[in-house]
Amino acid sequence: MNTITLPLANVSCMHCVNKIRDAISLLPNIQLINIDTEQLTVSTDSSLPDLFDAITALGYQVGFHYQLPLAGLSCGRCVAKIEQALSERHDIAHFNISKQHADVSGSISEQALTNIIVELGYQVTTTSAAQHYDFTLSGLSCGKCVAKLTTALTQDNIKIITLDKNALSVITSLTADDIIAIVVVTGYQAALSTDIQPTTEADTVIAPEPEPEPEPEPEPIITSQANVTQLLLSGLTCASCVASVEKAIKAVEGVDSVNVNLAERTALIYGQASSQAVIEAIESAGYGAEESEDDQTRRIRQQQQNQQTFKTHIRNATASLALGVPLMAWGIFGGSMVIDSTTSQISWGIIGLITLALLVTAGKDFYINSWKAFLHHRATMDTLVSLGTGAAWLFSMTVVIAPHLFPLAARHVYFEASAMIIGLITIGHALEARARSRTSKALERLIDLQPQTAIVVENGQETERPLSAVISGMVLRLKPGAKVAVDGCVIDGNSYLDESMLTGEPLAVHKKAGDYVRAGTINQQGSLLFKAEHIGSDTMLARIIQLVRQAQSSKPALARLADTISSIFVPSVMIIAIITAVAWYYFGPQPASVYMLVAATTVLIIACPCALGLATPMSVTVGVGRAAELGILIKDAEAMQQAASIDTVVLDKTGTLTEGKPQVVDYKIYNALTREQLIQLAASLEQGSEHPLANAIVKSAQQQQLEIYPHSDFMTYSGLGVSGTVDQHQLLLGNAKFMVQNNITINHAEADFNFIANQGSTPVYLAQNGILAGIIGISDPLRKDSLSAVKRMQKMGLKVVMLTGDSVKTAQVIADKLGITDVVAEVLPDGKAAQITLLQQQGRRVVMVGDGINDAPALALAEVGIAMGSGTDVAIESAQFTLMRHSLHGVADALELSKATLRNIKENLFGAFVYNTLGIPIAAGVLFPLTGTLLSPVIAGAAMALSSITVVSNANRLRLFKPSRQDQEK
Repeated sequence: MNTITLPLANVSCMHCVNKIRDAISLLPNIQLINIDTEQLTVSTDSSLPDLFDAITALGYQVGFHYQLPLAGLSCGRCVAKIEQALSERHDIAHFNISKQHADVSGSISEQALTNIIVELGYQVTTTSAAQHYDFTLSGLSCGKCVAKLTTALTQDNIKIITLDKNALSVITSLTADDIIAIVVVTGYQAALSTDIQPTTEADTVIAPEPEPEPEPEPEPIITSQANVTQLLLSGLTCASCVASVEKAIKAVEGVDSVNVNLAERTALIYGQASSQAVIEAIESAGYGAEESEDDQTRRIRQQQQNQQTFKTHIRNATASLALGVPLMAWGIFGGSMVIDSTTSQISWGIIGLITLALLVTAGKDFYINSWKAFLHHRATMDTLVSLGTGAAWLFSMTVVIAPHLFPLAARHVYFEASAMIIGLITIGHALEARARSRTSKALERLIDLQPQTAIVVENGQETERPLSAVISGMVLRLKPGAKVAVDGCVIDGNSYLDESMLTGEPLAVHKKAGDYVRAGTINQQGSLLFKAEHIGSDTMLARIIQLVRQAQSSKPALARLADTISSIFVPSVMIIAIITAVAWYYFGPQPASVYMLVAATTVLIIACPCALGLATPMSVTVGVGRAAELGILIKDAEAMQQAASIDTVVLDKTGTLTEGKPQVVDYKIYNALTREQLIQLAASLEQGSEHPLANAIVKSAQQQQLEIYPHSDFMTYSGLGVSGTVDQHQLLLGNAKFMVQNNITINHAEADFNFIANQGSTPVYLAQNGILAGIIGISDPLRKDSLSAVKRMQKMGLKVVMLTGDSVKTAQVIADKLGITDVVAEVLPDGKAAQITLLQQQGRRVVMVGDGINDAPALALAEVGIAMGSGTDVAIESAQFTLMRHSLHGVADALELSKATLRNIKENLFGAFVYNTLGIPIAAGVLFPLTGTLLSPVIAGAAMALSSITVVSNANRLRLFKPSRQDQEK
């Protein structure tokens, strides 16, 4: 056992000391020796983290906390080396190590901690040398500029606190001039903020953070991953191409991950790599790539590519079929295709040259791409097509030039096969391109919501400017019928805005001074003046578009399986074709060379993996887009696959089942206070809290125009309540458990408590100077569609569970109204996550639905987390789905759409696998003993084209998906 003395902070009285004493008494292997308001001494072995957790859970600070800038760490192994050394120390409670920083808590001294790191071969910059600077930036116009500057500032002696297009905050041992020089060299401008003086890093750590100001209307924030580059690709034809491009991009230094979408011919690259380096890597792999600076440019360029591709394919297909169809008709209707005379030799020689001209014009892309693939030691769909058509032409031309080398029965020419195969596959590509252009209609409609100009008001003058000229802080005019250009706050006027395209809410929303407006929404009648706050890629609409695009480019587990198979599929087909040719040559009937050619060519043509490569990305692209139209934002396709197998829905109560706008509806008093004084004291205590119940109390006081007094010693106890001092009164406000822990007698109030709870309201106790003063009843009304949504989920066969921190009685009343039989109440935030784990241990696959910070652990732990769109940033960041429309019907919609999308993916994969599984043996001649004929290469080409068109068309059926929503209660 080691004796350790630790400093304490925020411990203001003996009541606090006793609480800490009681908490320590419950910890095993820890013996309390001495404690006062400034420090404590304990005897312990290896339980220091338990001690820290127990004390910090009560709201107090214990031990020493160091934030040390590090140097010399170059990789994850360096970080792991330090973590291993710190984990062996009994005097360290918690630590978080990165390549630039060490965040450590415990009883260890700073010198001892520094010695550990130095002995491992690394350096610690002294905290006195690390200064905190804030700069204003200019010249940064987009996310790529931010990424470029981030790369330049990523150094061992610089810690970036915040960095956006307008501001930079760093902790560094360099001077402010050094930082400005780095910014200037990178191509931008920076100036030291004059209103903020540089501080040492130690000052920054110790200084308390100010409490955030409450906003009049919480704005939903849709997070997106930073440092994302999108490229438009060309030259991709199959899943093998996707694998090659992804491999080439991943080899570029600075790339963290990449998603290539065959359906859209796009690549999303995550990381710090420059776009030029990535483009060069793609081009060196034999494909084309170009960068799109913004959504509008990308959209126009993509439409141009699709239109050009369609026209080119149609032109090439027309030329090919113009030659192939007459030749095939000649053979079908009795014309000779055998070289049996000089005349036939000359005529078919001319046709052979015409076919060659066709192959090097209409079919040139197949041969060019297959040659590039050969140079890079890979095989693609183009390889199979070029081998098949080239072999047919070479064999035919050899027969024309030297017919004497072949017996008469083998002097058949197959020029029509080469022409028809090129024509059919090309027309299949054309139809596929046309169908592909429809898959992203949802994303296109979102982009259409963004206007291209805005009316700027300066010095009383209104001028219309391009959206790119609008900067944060400008005052904009919104006229009737116009679309909102950027996110901002109304400063004058009132009107009704149609937000249905973003939130799904059909009714227009009234906007007045102090309310938020969002880009893409439509003003109906009145005129508004609003101040621009979030512009460009920072608007909610832009972030929604980015989130949808990332989800469309992501891959579920099924897609990764298909990619794995596709990567070995083409080489395997080539081997099968060779084996088929050898078998027919040595064991087939005469003329063996003809049977060999037909069988091998047909195998090569019919096995093209186009359908396999398109099966998943087409369904994901359409499914994610359809979800966006329904007001459901999906982080990735893997979440959709998980959601398709959900059998249990866990619902938070406040803000999810209820409106999230509680009101004070009842009260009981047990001392000399009046009702106004009871509310006044409670509101004064809660004025700094952001909890919905606290807001209800404060709002009640404001409505009664009661004076709100300042408070001191304010403390929050998660899941229990708050405490503090108001007008020299020691106040406690919270639930029954909180009162019992603080020795407040509440037995005489049990009947009143039950009465309020039985009305569906939440009773909150207020204790004054150690004596119960009263109970405040707070009611949060149910959402009008909660009942129908719960019934709908139950009808879907889902187990519905309500999980809340509210009292058992209140929770049960709400559950009875909704028909929910499984209720878990009085649960602390960590208890919510534990309940999710318990359900999972019972074999349940769980979706958690919530909107609060206390829901975040449960949202992250569940198979699928669904956040309500008006919830907190933390909840949305922890969830895989975000509902823009605050309705539980969105949960059922998301689950139904996920099942439909997964079913569509399986249909596509099944069709592609079955097509190749049956097609290859038939092409190889397995039915020859029964039919006496081989499958024609022309028919194989038509079947291959048809399989791709079928996959694309089946995926587009998801655009017609309609959820079985029941907006009215039955």
